[in-house]
Amino acid sequence: MILRRRLLFVLATLAFSLASVPALAAPGSTDPAANRQLAAVRTATAKYHDSAAAIADGYLPTDVCVASPDGGMGMHYVNPERVGALDPLRPDVLLYEPTPSGPRLVGVEYLQVALVQLPGSNDWTPWFDQERPPDGSTFAPAPTLFGQQFNGPMPGHEPDMPWHYDLHVWLWKANPDGVFSIWNPNVHCPSSE
Repeated sequence: MILRRRLLFVLATLAFSLASVPALAAPGSTDPAANRQLAAVRTATAKYHDSAAAIADGYLPTDVCVASPDGGMGMHYVNPERVGALDPLRPDVLLYEPTPSGPRLVGVEYLQVALVQLPGSNDWTPWFDQERPPDGSTFAPAPTLFGQQFNGPMPGHEPDMPWHYDLHVWLWKANPDGVFSIWNPNVHCPSSE
């Protein structure tokens, strides 16, 4: 009986301790509501530590590791079926850092096509040209997720890609510049080392 009471006391103390700690989501996030949301995204994307699971779920790997002097993004695994859906638990893109033992999941990315209204038109359409739309054009407002406004609008990165907004979320590799920064100085591409 005493052993059972001690066990219950330890479990109750542990449960209380865990309840008082903010949900672990991503290093650097200080917003409790965002941390709860990000913890749910971590749970939903944990299976993608195995890149074969990502491919089985419709993510298409790219063979380019994206980096800049500001840091890296890694390789993008894009799920065309999810792009633009804005479902936090089903990211449009998974970000992987190449390692000798295979791709390592480091973050997720959300994409939204940037619709533009041209002068004299009432229609909202995607803009594919690399140049900005004509003067007097209006982009639709940037979406938000996790209390963060998406970056953009920005031109497509490939010829068939429209202008878009995006939001990077460094859930699986700490980013000293912040959870929602575009570049992560801790992510490295082989050519940038």
